[in-house]
Amino acid sequence: MQYFIGVICAVVGVLMILKTPWFLENFGTIAWAEEHLGTSGGSRLMYKFIGLIGIFIGFLLVTNMFGGFLMGTVGKLFIR
Repeated sequence: MQYFIGVICAVVGVLMILKTPWFLENFGTIAWAEEHLGTSGGSRLMYKFIGLIGIFIGFLLVTNMFGGFLMGTVGKLFIR
């Protein structure tokens, strides 16, 4: 199941990057992104960034490295 979810995450991430105008048209602009990332291209950049994160998480899930990545980055904050 983990592989299936990882592939779905990666595919959705690729679609978000390739079809950013469609996402922008159907889901609208992101106010925070417009304010902090640029005047008219902030939302486009944010959708592409979310897609890139989706691809990254998808590949971590497919390669079974998600747990190791979390333990190596933020895991030390929660385990003493």
